[in-house]
Amino acid sequence: MWYWLFKYVLLGPLLWLMGRPTFEGGENIPAHGPAILASNHRAVLDSFYLPLLVRRRITFLAKSEYFTGTGFKGGFQRWFFSSVGQVPIDRTGADAAQDALNAGVRVLGQGKLLGIYPEGTRSPDGRLYKGKTGLARLALETGVPVIPVAMIGTDRMNPIGSKMWRPAKITVRIGEPIDFSRFEGMGGNRFVERTVTDEVMYALMQLSGQEYVDIYAATVKNKAGEATVPSLHADAAEPPPGGPVADRVPDSRAG
Repeated sequence: MWYWLFKYVLLGPLLWLMGRPTFEGGENIPAHGPAILASNHRAVLDSFYLPLLVRRRITFLAKSEYFTGTGFKGGFQRWFFSSVGQVPIDRTGADAAQDALNAGVRVLGQGKLLGIYPEGTRSPDGRLYKGKTGLARLALETGVPVIPVAMIGTDRMNPIGSKMWRPAKITVRIGEPIDFSRFEGMGGNRFVERTVTDEVMYALMQLSGQEYVDIYAATVKNKAGEATVPSLHADAAEPPPGGPVADRVPDSRAG
């Protein structure tokens, strides 16, 4: 009940007013059955605008810190994220990756839409960063289609470090579903997992128009705390390798 109340009564009207959102490609989301929505990640608001514009309910895998806070703020966060269908994931334990995979499999097994940010964290500078292969493991294990989603303008409405939202035009662009059935039975193959992930990132680059950087966003964030981040434009000139090689059938013996 709270999910729909937030969407249509409490928060939705404010988001419509401030973002004047445009929704493109909604017909690519199936009316029924499981699918993975793989989105770029520019701002916290991505997790607000995507559910706002997609008619079906979306479940995201959220970091467990949102559910373990104390005091008024912690209690509000726990209530809010539980109400809107977020599933807590502990990202610090030794089994964190497997726990996230298991949670995703459960959600998809229930015929739901699962929202995933392949970059693993928000972009530190608006560019599109290398995707993590957990997305591929989930897609290969469940066999469900992966639907690329481009969030555009959320970083202007909610810039990094800002505490207040500002009016900005928001666009949510849904790409055509990607079927990875040609890799059936190849789950666990690192080459296949990287190929699947890079194909999704290539689709996101085309949909969003972002500059692509072939390193992890988390790496850039970690370095930013130590020194000024060097220019990465030389790397960004090349698209993710998953695009050009996506139709190549790899050697299943690759480790």
